Amino acid sequence: MRIIKTIEQTIKKSRFVAIFYQIDNVLEVKEILEDLRKEHKKAKHIAYAYKIQNMVKKSDDKEPANTAGTPIYNIIEKKKLDNVLIVVIRYFGGIKLGAGGLIRAYGGCANEVTN
Repeated sequence: MRIIKTIEQTIKKSRFVAIFYQIDNVLEVKEILEDLRKEHKKAKHIAYAYKIQNMVKKSDDKEPANTAGTPIYNIIEKKKLDNVLIVVIRYFGGIKLGAGGLIRAYGGCANEVTN
């Protein structure tokens, strides 16, 4: 497991932290997510998507369905990445973004961290 890049953005008072990892197996993903949950206890959501060869998983982490994990995964597919995990951590700022805003925020962070 190797962190390739980390970025941070503020969108309508919510803070988003995106982390791009190179990974080799699902065990690494589990370890990373456990560590991030401990490190970011005050975060409202820790959404992610990963692809390891033909294995794919995505999680919205209690955001509305397909507004967090799917936009992150779409960036992985668009950029033809493999053996990667992208995590986007959201600290809620008090303003609801709506489905479209969430999709743009999570997808935008994933796109930015993979540039």
